[in-house]
Amino acid sequence: MPRIMVSKIVSAAAVGLVSLLMVSSAQAADTYNIDPAHSAATFAVRHMVISTVRGSIPAVSGTIVFDPENPAACSVQAVLEVASIDTDNTMRDTDLKSVNFLDAVKFPKIEFVSTRIEHGKAGWIAHGKLTIHGVTKELSIPFELSGPVKDPWGNTRIGVETLPIKLDRKDYGLTYNKTLDSGGLVVGDIVTITISAEATKAK
Repeated sequence: MPRIMVSKIVSAAAVGLVSLLMVSSAQAADTYNIDPAHSAATFAVRHMVISTVRGSIPAVSGTIVFDPENPAACSVQAVLEVASIDTDNTMRDTDLKSVNFLDAVKFPKIEFVSTRIEHGKAGWIAHGKLTIHGVTKELSIPFELSGPVKDPWGNTRIGVETLPIKLDRKDYGLTYNKTLDSGGLVVGDIVTITISAEATKAK
């Protein structure tokens, strides 16, 4: 067989193999949509040094691309709606959404976009960029993943729950505070956040 013909056959076979691998990879990584009805971010921050205020941001949306055999193909994009913040106190919620803190009118969303997902002995870790109050910082988030499972309606679901994440709110331009006579701060700088989400496989 002529050498040119052999070369063409080999090249065609290589292209076919690459295409097959790309198709297989695309089929293996499934896209899941975060279910807002079963997802929320909860947070806790010290108040006047002596107590802890807890609240949630229940409006969560986004997508998760998941392949249990290939973490490199996985990704996550999650959005929290600041206007949904709830600490069970209307006056406090209004203050948190005001220009004193999160400024929900100017910065209505908190967003995390992964750049890399790892899975090893330490569990799952999402590396990416977190944007709060218009400021974007690199962040690594350890999380636990459950599923997939079938719900009673035939949908495939996965569950994601982060380990507690500690953020210094000053890093995101949230510097408003008042000082107590004793020298402590009315609102603590460190905020502990946990995100719990269910996601449904896209059809």
